[in-house]
Amino acid sequence: MLEDKKTKVKITFFIILVGISSMFVAIVTDHWAVLSARLERLNSTCDTAHLGLWRLCKKSIFIAEEDHQGTACGPLSLPGAENCSYFRHFTSKEEAEVFEVKTQKEYNISAASIAIFSLAFTLLGTLCLLGAFGKGRDYLLRPSGMFYAFAGLCIVISVEVMRQSVKRMITSQETVWMEYYYSWSFACACSAFLLLFLSGISLLLVSMPHMPRNPWETCVDDEPEPID
Repeated sequence: MLEDKKTKVKITFFIILVGISSMFVAIVTDHWAVLSARLERLNSTCDTAHLGLWRLCKKSIFIAEEDHQGTACGPLSLPGAENCSYFRHFTSKEEAEVFEVKTQKEYNISAASIAIFSLAFTLLGTLCLLGAFGKGRDYLLRPSGMFYAFAGLCIVISVEVMRQSVKRMITSQETVWMEYYYSWSFACACSAFLLLFLSGISLLLVSMPHMPRNPWETCVDDEPEPID
């Protein structure tokens, strides 16, 4: 690998590592979205929740008159008792709640599965990229770039599935949630998509053969034919 190309690949690999870190944080944490139930009256307890790919955590908050603004429960930072449970497809029937079964099962199992595919593509891309640093193995840059681009696409699909999941929870008549906003895990997933996808495209461009700058450059670079 030429020194100029190796420098570009190293810079891209550093950006990829940041993207992988963001993706891993998004997958293992459960702050993709924060949900709030309606506050029936002041000086009473209401529910908020935050969820990720694997579980939902509900928090009971006591709202005093001087603490609250608006009609929804929250904010999540207020003190309260928190209870976390994994979604229906990861737990036994007794541990699952009705609204999780009906509104979350199809969406969350899809989002989690797609995120696992993203991890697999990332692993394959990293193996190919590390192998490309070997002598005469520049050809591995192309599959590496494709794997990273696929990983980014999987993450953004997982993000969209989670968006639909949250919207369904808000609009469902079987849930208590009335408001929501996306949190820092969601931002990490979006950042991972941008970094991995763009880095994958960059590796594909770096792996392309050198294009002549001038029409006559190819002829000049050709080796002279031997004269008998």
